[in-house]
Amino acid sequence: QVQLVESGGGLVQAGDSLRLSCAASGVIFKSYTMGWFRQAPGKEREFVAAILWSGASTDYPDSVKGRFTISRDNAKNTVYLQMNSLKPEDTAVYYCAVALGRGTPVGRYEYGFWGQGTQVTVSS
Repeated sequence: QVQLVESGGGLVQAGDSLRLSCAASGVIFKSYTMGWFRQAPGKEREFVAAILWSGASTDYPDSVKGRFTISRDNAKNTVYLQMNSLKPEDTAVYYCAVALGRGTPVGRYEYGFWGQGTQVTVSS
């Protein structure tokens, strides 16, 4: 069965950086687009980043573009999210997910498997 385990979250101050990791098992990792989403209390789960199976293409919403970088190591079955210049509004539970289709989808319903999430809290 597919298992995704996120790590690397924590409590940081505004302007700091964090690197999240997501280790995958039970899936041919190198064949799938991977994504990161986040969900703050009382809000919808929102798209943060996606990376094509090969790493050749990535996608970000404007809210994180230029601050966050998604990458992957197919040899380690791991996807990363480097988050720089963090803001209080980045506070959320961050989830990684496996895309169901091609390209770098941005909709949550285009992803079929999810991790348990890791909490990121940014204080002002």
